[in-house]
Amino acid sequence: MVDGQDHPGDSVADDGYDRLMEPVPFDVENPESLEIVAGEVTWRFDTAFLKSNWTCIWGRGCLGIHNEPTEDLQQGCCSVGAHMDGEDEARMVSAFAAMIDPELFEFHDEAVTGGVFSDEKRNNTRVVDGACIFLNRPGFSAGAGCALHLAAVAAGESPQEWKPSVCWQLPVKVDWVQTSPTTEEATLRRWSRADWGDEGETMAWCCTEGDRAYVGDSAVIDSLAEELAEIVGEEVYVELRRRLTD
Repeated sequence: MVDGQDHPGDSVADDGYDRLMEPVPFDVENPESLEIVAGEVTWRFDTAFLKSNWTCIWGRGCLGIHNEPTEDLQQGCCSVGAHMDGEDEARMVSAFAAMIDPELFEFHDEAVTGGVFSDEKRNNTRVVDGACIFLNRPGFSAGAGCALHLAAVAAGESPQEWKPSVCWQLPVKVDWVQTSPTTEEATLRRWSRADWGDEGETMAWCCTEGDRAYVGDSAVIDSLAEELAEIVGEEVYVELRRRLTD
């Protein structure tokens, strides 16, 4: 990849929660897409999603990614270990994990004794008691949620600097295609059920489906401004926003 990274219709089921078993693939030829050329990368965007009012509803109605709705667990998409975007990211996460105040990290002791990764390959964070080791559970004294996120905020820094990229990028996904020895095409779109692999077929809910998570106060192009700018670069983001809001 040019940037050197390995880039991680509604229906309602009879059981009453949103479900779409066969997501419609994002069509780059659809009029709801636009294109921006930035040097060696041609960006294409799922503008319908960027103009939508999707928002993360973790802890506010998120049903999780299990085969049955698990709103009460407040695990969101943290029921599995976070995948690392290479060894550099693994080293970064390991370093920040060592900096977390134990009072902000429910599973600090487990991290000290067994590490924060699932194995010596360091490809994924470790799962403890059914969810990512960094996920503080409801009722924890310092608050539920990602310990890396909480520690970053406490340090006055952006959680994006501390967390695995897949965690702060979701539900945004970029598909990269090499179009020549020196050029690439990048399609930025919403994460879909299919992107979860085989597990996605049985997930009770995917947050970009249906309308449950489309309750934000502003469009994604604004609510995820920091994340989008980090993914595509500030210049591309500014141009993207201009085109979407003109």
